[in-house]
Amino acid sequence: MSKNNDWKKREGVVFSTDKEFRFEYGERQAASALPPSKQSLTILLDKHLRAGKQVTLIRGFVGGSEELEKLGKTLKTKCGVGGSTKDGEIILQGDHRNKAAEYLTKDGFRIKKI
Repeated sequence: MSKNNDWKKREGVVFSTDKEFRFEYGERQAASALPPSKQSLTILLDKHLRAGKQVTLIRGFVGGSEELEKLGKTLKTKCGVGGSTKDGEIILQGDHRNKAAEYLTKDGFRIKKI
């Protein structure tokens, strides 16, 4: 086996019976972000598994992680709170549904509050 055929880099390939099989190490295409007018975001208040503390979750963003991080940072700045972006969600500490919805609708996103 050659060194350029490193098995640790084969994401998603378990086994191949083809003797001539060569794994292609290509870069994955990043998901391009939809324009804000075509995105439908859900804003909800969550306390589940957070020791009773409230967080505002924003779900439904379609795009790459860089765009999600940028939107999350902007929302944290506008609301004046801490938070993070994980698993395709933006998490803001505290109940900031109204502020987040106001900013996102000004930015052109379609919003659904839960």
